[in-house]
Amino acid sequence: MMIKATAVAISLLVSLQLRLEASLKWPLILDMVHHNPGGERYQTKFEDPAFVAQEGYNGKVYFLFDSPALAVNWEKVDCTILPVGSPDREWVDAKAKEIDELISSCKKSGLCAYAMSDMVLFPKRLVEKYDLEKTMGDPTNPMTERLLRLLVAQIFERFPNLDGLVVRIGETYLHDAPYHQGDIHNKTDAQKTIIPLVKLLRDEICVKRKKQLIFRTWYSFDTNMDTYQTVSDAVEPDPNLIFSVKHCDGDFHRGNPFSKIIGSGRHPQIIEVQCAREYEGKGAYPNYIANGVIDGFEENQLKPSKGKFNSIGGFARQSPLYAGIWTWSRGGGWDGPYIKNELWCELNAWVMAQWAADPRQSEEIIFNRFAQEKLGLNRDDIKKFRKLCLLSAQAVLRGKSGTLRELSPWWSRDDGLNRPELPSDPAARKRIADQQRAAVKIWEQIVLLAKEIHFPDPATADFVKVSAQYGLNLYCVYQAYIDLNLAGLKADPAELKRLLVVYDKAWRDYRELAETHANCPTLYQEHGARFGLGDSLEKVLAEFRQKVEINPFH
Repeated sequence: MMIKATAVAISLLVSLQLRLEASLKWPLILDMVHHNPGGERYQTKFEDPAFVAQEGYNGKVYFLFDSPALAVNWEKVDCTILPVGSPDREWVDAKAKEIDELISSCKKSGLCAYAMSDMVLFPKRLVEKYDLEKTMGDPTNPMTERLLRLLVAQIFERFPNLDGLVVRIGETYLHDAPYHQGDIHNKTDAQKTIIPLVKLLRDEICVKRKKQLIFRTWYSFDTNMDTYQTVSDAVEPDPNLIFSVKHCDGDFHRGNPFSKIIGSGRHPQIIEVQCAREYEGKGAYPNYIANGVIDGFEENQLKPSKGKFNSIGGFARQSPLYAGIWTWSRGGGWDGPYIKNELWCELNAWVMAQWAADPRQSEEIIFNRFAQEKLGLNRDDIKKFRKLCLLSAQAVLRGKSGTLRELSPWWSRDDGLNRPELPSDPAARKRIADQQRAAVKIWEQIVLLAKEIHFPDPATADFVKVSAQYGLNLYCVYQAYIDLNLAGLKADPAELKRLLVVYDKAWRDYRELAETHANCPTLYQEHGARFGLGDSLEKVLAEFRQKVEINPFH
């Protein structure tokens, strides 16, 4: 016990020393717009560094397809990799000019500039010439290691004002990178992949160049405490090395436990927060998550984390490992809904940014400041607005997964729906149905509150009403769809026929909102999500309609 206590004390001292060495940079308060891969880029004020700085951030992370790894020409290494005049060289040179402008814009606004990049990522010509198809995903391969070191060197030589890289492993997106190839092997293996890669990048970025490396844990070593601890123990701390952790285990789902690895190990951690949740409307309806992230969600109280903390607030106020927050103000996922007003995204982002600078602050006080300073609300309307926002968190939890997470949240993401994975326990199914009804009742309260609040700005007032109604109508669709799936388990044609009528009406009401309000976000569609789990909605509904021989009338 004494040895363990001594080790913990030493770890804390090391962390405190790192914090002192990096005191001019921490806490990091970063934002990123996560554009839909392969899709049209968001038109958003969060792409303007001047606006981001005004919101309280001190740095901006540029998305994967603005990565400098895509913009080095390899000229000094091998001029045949991207020969002058070739289409791929022209694309790379154009990308480099774009990144120059992005970094310059950040610096003019007083922001640090970071770029996210998949690893390992090389030009296709390089992969082909050096026969790397089977080995480039292995960071311990001598050729891969050599080329990775050369890649980092070229990045910071070409973009000397770049403050650091945010490195992602676990997935590789190439949708907007036509001339590059990426791969990673054994993404969850500490010894074969994670530790060698972190050490290599730490050496090249932090030690040699005194730049920052933010290494993402997600989909790699974020849910297994033993793996995380193994990585932490094996990698020597550095004031410029930070691990990035999502605030919950797995993906940004309500119902998931608070991340067990937050506050563990010996490396500073920056916490990722999605403000326009890809599984929860993307800002199309009220969905206030900053309160839950900071002070703990409702479900975190029912099922506490197996780690050291149950909220970011506890972590930031008690642990020397707190290095800041990183919000995704917009985006995540793949498709819609698409919004015309960023109110709900900005509310989450602004509260998180303002709080992150001094975690001793009360979330409620910061929220009230937003309502007063940004929206111009008086005291009574601030109270109503806060009630509306806190109710939205309750409604989303009950409508998506339930307070006990008995409904897997993967059945709905982006703007599509899939077949829900339902529990076999009849009592659990009843609770799911009850929670769907509860969610709709809460949305009805939200709609009423939206009509009572006096917003000085007419456009804001109208959007709050329309988006609240959007939430109610969508969650009526949710309820009808979940009820249909529950009834389908009983194979009762009469009940299915009745519920199909309810379901069709819910969709009609939902679509009518978009037809009558120009500021209405784009709608969910009667199809499956591109990367949702389970059969698509159209297949599920075709089965139900066939059973009762009823034709759709919407």
